[in-house]
Amino acid sequence: MNTASAPMTDETHETHETSLSARETAKALYAYVRPHRWAVALGLLCALVGAAGGLLQPLATKALVDRLASGETIAGILIALTVLVVLGTAVKAFGAYVLERTAESVVLAARRTLVGRLLRLRIAEWERIPQGDLMSRVTSDTTLLRAVSTQAVVSAAFGAVSFVAAIVMMAFLDVVLLGVTLGVVVLVGGAVALVMPKIARATERAQEAVGEISVALERSLGAFRTVKASGAEARETARVDAAARRAWRHGVKSAKWESVAGSADELAVQLAFLAVLAVGGARVASGEIPVSTLIAFLLYLFYLIEPVSTLIDAVSSYQEGAAALSRIAQVERLATEPADRRTDALPRQGAPVPGPASVRFEDVSFRYRPGQPYVHQQVSFEVLGTGMTAFVGPSGAGKSTVFALIERFHEATGGRVLIDGKDVRDWSLPELRSAIGYVEQDAPVLAGTLRENLVFAAPGATDDNIRDVLARTKLDSLVERLPHGLDTPVGHRGSKLSGGERQRVAIARALLRRPRLLLLDEATSQLDAVNELALRDVVTEVARETTVLVVAHRLSTVTGADRIVVMDGGHVRAVGTHEELVARDQLYAQLAATQFLAPMR
Repeated sequence: MNTASAPMTDETHETHETSLSARETAKALYAYVRPHRWAVALGLLCALVGAAGGLLQPLATKALVDRLASGETIAGILIALTVLVVLGTAVKAFGAYVLERTAESVVLAARRTLVGRLLRLRIAEWERIPQGDLMSRVTSDTTLLRAVSTQAVVSAAFGAVSFVAAIVMMAFLDVVLLGVTLGVVVLVGGAVALVMPKIARATERAQEAVGEISVALERSLGAFRTVKASGAEARETARVDAAARRAWRHGVKSAKWESVAGSADELAVQLAFLAVLAVGGARVASGEIPVSTLIAFLLYLFYLIEPVSTLIDAVSSYQEGAAALSRIAQVERLATEPADRRTDALPRQGAPVPGPASVRFEDVSFRYRPGQPYVHQQVSFEVLGTGMTAFVGPSGAGKSTVFALIERFHEATGGRVLIDGKDVRDWSLPELRSAIGYVEQDAPVLAGTLRENLVFAAPGATDDNIRDVLARTKLDSLVERLPHGLDTPVGHRGSKLSGGERQRVAIARALLRRPRLLLLDEATSQLDAVNELALRDVVTEVARETTVLVVAHRLSTVTGADRIVVMDGGHVRAVGTHEELVARDQLYAQLAATQFLAPMR
């Protein structure tokens, strides 16, 4: 590779973001819930209606006991109790469905937003953070968001209202017993409050470890053949296993504190039950309250289990969701390219194509980040249009970075990059990139069919356009061999194609775009001599009507160029034809004699 890339250190793989504050977490959560606030309100209303039925049951039980004591009929009360139970259950079930559906909608919206943002990330951000970690935020972290977005919000509101309503009813029955109950609940609740931050920290660490698992898997599966050929299966398995164990440790720690918090509601009610039974029994014995009041109070006490449990679960879910929201918010703070939804700049098949583009670099300087060495230093050259311009030089000279600056994958630190005399920063990205065909060094092929890969940059391409490009890139014979022709799947990253076939697919994809400017970054490095010669003829033909820029190490490609730009150490060293440069530039003459195949005289 001859691109000067940013150094990859452990530091560049970290986001260095801090967790959100409580206020920021609440604000972020509300932003997700706000579009669904009426559905959440409906779910809460249903939950409260169901809770109202439960609140009336102890009073109905008290009336039933009093009637039994007086010998009156209880049929009406039993029927009323049955109706309350059935209606309350039905309403709560409907409310639960509404909330579950809303939760899924929140997750869908979050994932769509995140994916849209990830695909608009600036290249510098994409290079800085492992892709596996970014993917885990879309999958794993948004799953945690599901719980906090509706369940925690509604559960907290439901638990609080139900708790207050139950307390009011208990106060109506006996204030003394209520005081005993609240004393126990406050004592246990204080202990639970100390546990909640531990749940949040453990959950965030567990989510980070899940991201590490994705990173490790993406590393291994992305170089699957290399892993096998190197006999590294066991080592890579150990790497993933280490990340999985870290996730397990933090998950167990979170589960431990959640179990402590989860059992607190039952503990509080059991302790309150014993205290109320002791105090209430004494008050019944002394005649201060009737036994029916004690029974009703104890029923309310057991009724408290649900709202107290709900409140604790809501706080636990909130702590888990806060960790997920923090990681999601980190992605939302990453720098992205400006959103430009205009589609009128995209090429339309059959429409007239404007003339070739001109390219000019004016004293361009570039470095990846402040404090790092410059990749380009006062780089200047001009390509007026048509013909082929080749960039040569030692590895790391900054040749591929020229293409990255033209495509605005990175912004120049100083100077200007102009296309058709207009600074690339003044172009809209869709308009700029629609004029460019770009073939990367790795010639990536996406999972899917051969047809999908060919029309990826030109979805409006006709069958005639495709047939023409297939013939020009010598892919027609490949299509004939494939079992389903153009509709044959090519495998993950084109694993079912050879390296040369992947390069030809990438070149065909760029040509189908009918670009005004064609960028070829070592586009023929994996081709055999026959196919390289054929594609060189295609490029020569294209260069008659399109501006073609080539980064190449093969002399056969360079000697056919109309002009050659020699780069060294981030500078333009010389510009000229092959014969001129062999005669007057020592570096080029050395490259022609050693790095290229053979000098042409």
